[in-house]
Amino acid sequence: MPDRPEIFGMPAEAGRWGLIALGLVINLCLGSIYSWSVFVTPLAAHFTATLGREVTAGEVLLPFSVFLAFFAIAMPLAGKYIERHGPRRVTIAGGLLTGLGWLLASTASSVEILYIVYGVIGGLGVGIAYGAPVAVAARWFPDRRGLAVGLTLLGFGFSAFITANAAEALIVMYGVMTTFAIFGAVLAAVLVLSALPLRFPPDGWRPVGWSPPAPGVGAVPVCECDRKAMLRTGTFYGLFLCYFIGCLAGLMAISIAKPVGTEVVAIDAGLATLLVGFFAIFNGLGRPAFGGITDRITPRVTAMLTFALIAAASILIWLAPGVPAYIIAFAVLWGCLGGWLAIAPAATASYFGTCDYPRCYGVVFLAYGAGAIAGPQVAGFVRAATGTYLGVFPLVAALAVAGFVIAWLMMRPVTPSP
Repeated sequence: MPDRPEIFGMPAEAGRWGLIALGLVINLCLGSIYSWSVFVTPLAAHFTATLGREVTAGEVLLPFSVFLAFFAIAMPLAGKYIERHGPRRVTIAGGLLTGLGWLLASTASSVEILYIVYGVIGGLGVGIAYGAPVAVAARWFPDRRGLAVGLTLLGFGFSAFITANAAEALIVMYGVMTTFAIFGAVLAAVLVLSALPLRFPPDGWRPVGWSPPAPGVGAVPVCECDRKAMLRTGTFYGLFLCYFIGCLAGLMAISIAKPVGTEVVAIDAGLATLLVGFFAIFNGLGRPAFGGITDRITPRVTAMLTFALIAAASILIWLAPGVPAYIIAFAVLWGCLGGWLAIAPAATASYFGTCDYPRCYGVVFLAYGAGAIAGPQVAGFVRAATGTYLGVFPLVAALAVAGFVIAWLMMRPVTPSP
């Protein structure tokens, strides 16, 4: 393999940005799960008509949770295969499985079948494919790792803004089940084609003119850890807990954004729907923004910044519920969730290196799955117990304070073994 590899016929320093663009497209497809709310009402109506009994929106929301759970489960399991078989093959396998989940959803005759064909199969597909473009970005950009990872993940955050509108139009024209089939075919095709150029750099490759900073100063780790070594460090548990808190707050905000708008601040349902799309922009932009900040001020300080913002946003809407506070608070909460989806992978590479990165980040990513399950459930519990969603926000603020302290104490570079 040549010392100075080329990508798309260009020197790697320039061509590597094309891999970032492909990673963005891949994540745009994988993030179509965030458009699920568009399917809830038409699916409930479809199954009510075909099954002869009322199917509630709550029942139709469960595939979303099943999908996210299997997404998180598959991430650590897929890590070793990315190393063994390369990012191209793993992304293709995950892409085909994702498309298959959507295609089979179009044939589901009950909500329970939808849990399996969409939630399990589709969730596994996204979990398998998700880590590969992130690992590619982390390895080709040792000099700008946070920004590269953030741009790669930008598509996942923006996906709801694009795919939700596409799904709504297709449902109107062709019906909800045909829309599943269209999504499945298109997603499989785009994911496979986008995966074909993905590859890792040669061992030891560095961008021309770049030298690693002193250990502990920049994005280069003090030591390279495999997964077992990572699990023996306090840094891992600090990062995991902080990632969990950041995702819990953000995914809770995603799950209750519209009902808080209509029930707490009394805005029109149509406006609330439009604002959800507006918040999705912040979710997408939060990834490259906080990724770039991570490169400049370290993962630890960036984590503390997000928790300060989460606490401030939560206190704002709790003490002064109104339309301005609602818009500001939810834009911040969605943006910080996007931020954590760039901070955590960049921090994993920064603290533990890239020699075993896919498997290491796969374990760290379990924090996202835990937050995805806990966030909406906690919000629902508070709503049922108090009759309002307002009680969610002081709880989130308290968790953010805890996250700030954990980041300050535990998110520190790993000390190499003597």
